Amino acid sequence: MKNSHQPLYRATQTLLRARRANRPAQPLLPPIHLYRRILREHRNLPALQRELGDQYVKNEFRLHRSAENPLHIVGFLTSWQDYLRMITKGDWIDEAMSSEVLQKLSSDQVVQLYELMKETQQFRAGETPDGDNSDTKQ
Repeated sequence: MKNSHQPLYRATQTLLRARRANRPAQPLLPPIHLYRRILREHRNLPALQRELGDQYVKNEFRLHRSAENPLHIVGFLTSWQDYLRMITKGDWIDEAMSSEVLQKLSSDQVVQLYELMKETQQFRAGETPDGDNSDTKQ
């Protein structure tokens, strides 16, 4: 009976080592502390990014307040803690989304991401949301 658990134990240990190599072992912050630290870190962002980021963070934490699935909660907190680490180091400017993450997105999330991309491109081009060019206004 003891030998039947060996393969499972070795597989678990291998997965844990691989996960540790990819992500530094940090305990998850409690939701309220994580939420506050993210909003504090947003103070260092440019005004438009801060406004957008603050609204998004507040909305996401509000929507997930009543989550009961432990795996979902851990995934949520882990993702937001990774985000906090990214904006703290300043990596958010040139960060690209991996194809692995894109494949895990739902169709609604893909639509939201596409709409965000369109809005950002319009902003960079100097257009207002109405489609007018801000340079041509008198």
